[in-house]
Amino acid sequence: MAERQYVIKRELEHLRAKDETMIPGYPQAKLYPGKSIFRRALTSKILVRMYPLHDTEKLKKLSQIWYRHMKPAYQPLDDIRQYFGETIAIYFGFLEFFTFALIPMAIIGIPYYLFAWEDYDKYVLFATFNLLWSTVILEVWKRFCAYWAFHWGTLIMKKEFEEPRPGFHGVLGKNPVTGREEPTYSSLRRQMRIYLVSLPFVCLCLYFSLYVMMVYFDLENWAMAYHGEHESQFSNIMLYVPSIVYAIVIEIMNRIYRYAAEFLTSWENHRLESTFQNHLILKVLVFNFLNCFASLFYIAFVLHDMKLLRQSLATLLITSQIINQFVEALLPYWLQKRNSKKVKKSLKSLKEDVDLTLVEQVTLEGNMGTYVGTFDDYLELFLQFGYVSLFSCVYPLAAVFAVLNNVTEIYSDALKMCQVFKRPFSVPTANIGVWQLAFETMSVISVVTNCALIGMSPQVNAFFPDSSADLILWVVGIEHVLLALKFILTFVIPDLPREIQIKLARLEFESMEALKQQQMKLTDESLTEELEADDADS
Repeated sequence: MAERQYVIKRELEHLRAKDETMIPGYPQAKLYPGKSIFRRALTSKILVRMYPLHDTEKLKKLSQIWYRHMKPAYQPLDDIRQYFGETIAIYFGFLEFFTFALIPMAIIGIPYYLFAWEDYDKYVLFATFNLLWSTVILEVWKRFCAYWAFHWGTLIMKKEFEEPRPGFHGVLGKNPVTGREEPTYSSLRRQMRIYLVSLPFVCLCLYFSLYVMMVYFDLENWAMAYHGEHESQFSNIMLYVPSIVYAIVIEIMNRIYRYAAEFLTSWENHRLESTFQNHLILKVLVFNFLNCFASLFYIAFVLHDMKLLRQSLATLLITSQIINQFVEALLPYWLQKRNSKKVKKSLKSLKEDVDLTLVEQVTLEGNMGTYVGTFDDYLELFLQFGYVSLFSCVYPLAAVFAVLNNVTEIYSDALKMCQVFKRPFSVPTANIGVWQLAFETMSVISVVTNCALIGMSPQVNAFFPDSSADLILWVVGIEHVLLALKFILTFVIPDLPREIQIKLARLEFESMEALKQQQMKLTDESLTEELEADDADS
């Protein structure tokens, strides 16, 4: 069913104008060669919305085995894929895998938190395990993802045959690979938009983020001064207020910037959906990384205040998780229940000869929220991975809070997909895309930060009382060794399981054999025709 919906949506979105100048009957809906007719109908409000209806029976069965019975069990990824498609199934697979992968970090982090709070030299083993953990889980995930993608038939997807995204516009031309007519757009104009408009805007936003960070530190200094003067229960509470306010401001800024980044990336007019997503993710990740982690880096490497670093890290992590759970799950669920009651009351006034079952379903689902994709879900996991890995030797309990959050996230996201949002169209995919590179980059940065933090600890500095240069050389040397170990592990662990490699090789062999048989058949037919022609001539 999900594949059928994808085919229908794909055909509708790729209907493009040739000689038409407007949609018949709607002179305000202007068209030009190469313009998506379906997209113009949506922007002109000729079409209000398009969405597939939920299959109530299948949805009920999926809900029963997915989230209604809260018991320890693997998610039904095959059933999720059949109903929602590969993209959503792979996201839930990654969420489940990442949650299980966090458990060893959480188990090891608890005793470190309880018994070795200030002994940073003891965190060398913990930081080393963090490095190995972050590398191994990302490589093992590639293997899991390859297994599911092969099982679902999406492992081999050629980017060369990817069709233009619906929002792509330009002069109608011919694709040199497929020979089909499609819009063309100058890459020079696109690059000028990126470097002359988008890049300066991103830099301006980064500057504003740093300015807000400095305001936060001013508030932090005021709270500490107030606590020093009054030392009361109220002043103790006030010590946490700047961090909480800053965490809320960070979430607001992230969401506002997200809309601006989407507008700019759409304006850049990228041909492929994958390229559009890559540029959007890059813009958002750069801003979110600076916005969420710049204050932690400043506290760690400029202020050298480990106590404040622990407090800020814990506050940012927990506050962001609470806000995300409220905004992404509780609030939409409450709004949906409220809208459903209003719709049901209005439907009671309809005539009896109307098929109330279908009308009610169409109306109810039309008032549901629209699921915009897995972008925000992956972004949340990426930032969570950063909180866990970047400063693990300072706050080992980060993995514990991440596990607790992700367990509830699995059920709340499942509830959202089945009860809160319209049924999204299926989108085939083979992996998590550029997010894999984002997570791997974060794991490399985490090696540098953890080595630097350990090198700054008084216990480690005691080994080099006379020369800070020797300390720096040792820290840099250990960091390079750990990075080398990381890349060796990446090379040693193959991306594809041996079983999948054999099956792919077998498929390639069978394809070559089929091609040979076809060529031999054509050759035999050609020779037969030539012999018959010679016999006829003689």
